[in-house]
Amino acid sequence: MEYIPASGPIILAANHQNALVDPMLLLAAVPRRFVPVAKAPLFAHPLIGPFLRLVKTIPVHRPQDEGSDPARNREMFGAAIATLRNGGAILIFPEGLSQPEPALMPLRTGTARMLLSAETGEGGGLGVKLLPVGLVFHEPGSFRTGWALVLVGEAIPTDEDIALYRTSPLEAVRRMTDRLAEALRQRIVEANDRETLRLLHVVESLWEEESPHAVRDPAAQAEWIRRGMRAYRYMSARDPAQVSVFRSKVERYAKDIELTGVAGDRLARSYPAGVVCRYAIREGLPLLVGLPLALWGIANHLIPYQLTKMAVRRLHPPPDAEATYKIAGAVLAYPLCWIAQGWLAWRIGGAWLLVLFAASLLPTGFFALTWRDRLEQVGRDARGFFQFLVNRNLYRRLFVRRRALMDELQALARQVPESILAGQTSEAHDLSAAGDDH
Repeated sequence: MEYIPASGPIILAANHQNALVDPMLLLAAVPRRFVPVAKAPLFAHPLIGPFLRLVKTIPVHRPQDEGSDPARNREMFGAAIATLRNGGAILIFPEGLSQPEPALMPLRTGTARMLLSAETGEGGGLGVKLLPVGLVFHEPGSFRTGWALVLVGEAIPTDEDIALYRTSPLEAVRRMTDRLAEALRQRIVEANDRETLRLLHVVESLWEEESPHAVRDPAAQAEWIRRGMRAYRYMSARDPAQVSVFRSKVERYAKDIELTGVAGDRLARSYPAGVVCRYAIREGLPLLVGLPLALWGIANHLIPYQLTKMAVRRLHPPPDAEATYKIAGAVLAYPLCWIAQGWLAWRIGGAWLLVLFAASLLPTGFFALTWRDRLEQVGRDARGFFQFLVNRNLYRRLFVRRRALMDELQALARQVPESILAGQTSEAHDLSAAGDDH
């Protein structure tokens, strides 16, 4: 966030993989008020339209949208440039659409044209900062286990392109768009497909489990996976057979871990009686004591939770819009159910029961979620302990396989130049076509 100036005109350009969740994340994370740019048809949506108008969103008219008139984009550019001249901030998604694949789509030129027009037009010389923003998601459709990173990069140099725009506008627009695409690739986790990305998460977990003293926050995990993807592309072009064999081993290991229910970080553990007893007391007692409050929270929210779940399943949203559908469904289901439940509480117990119900809604809801998470974790630990009791050789065999995979991974990594891993050369991206073909 230190790259975002406290004042002055800026354009935040972000990748787009999770529909309306993307601008909501940025509204929450960026310490400045900004004006988003969004496709015009969203303004007609009964739930989304009022929200867009509330944050003064600028509509963009895309040729592929039915009923849109691209000629009206002059108004869009005019509104955006006026915002920049007033020292404001613009949020734009230069891919032009949301899509779930872990790859950057070709960028539209609108971002570059917006900045260059502002800087070279009447009253130019604004000093607009162009900031690349990478949005990195883990399980983006899940409320309880998903997380997201907002990674802001340094401002992209624009002086050369501004000077070039006065004599060769098309070349200047192309160059700035290419620079923006490369800057975004440095911020996001880009993979050939979602399955490759899933396996990279497995490999990252292997590395973490074999490096217990490493600091593994989500940002470090994202950087590790970025480096892993560069190495994967590099080695896929040079030794596809070796990479294919290693990938197959990782797939089989991940499948066996999933089938047995044994967490990878448990393989090197033992279970002395004292540890088991202390664990049972430490985890079991809070679950038992918290059960009444958790049941209260579940009862308060079960109906709207299930209604939202059923509605989303029936609508079958695309993967990049799943979270948006859940939010939209919950915005309707929860208040309506709370009103009905509050009326019922008032009919049964009068004002005091209504006040008690209203005061308990949020605390019991969040407590029920944490209690349920804890229960699931204890269940996983118990299944792993049972596997250890009935088949102690299983842990040893999986541990040996994990160590062998780690040794093979390190041998592969030693073949990749550090410049490729660090993304300091375009060679890693140039080789992506060869890796994709493989």
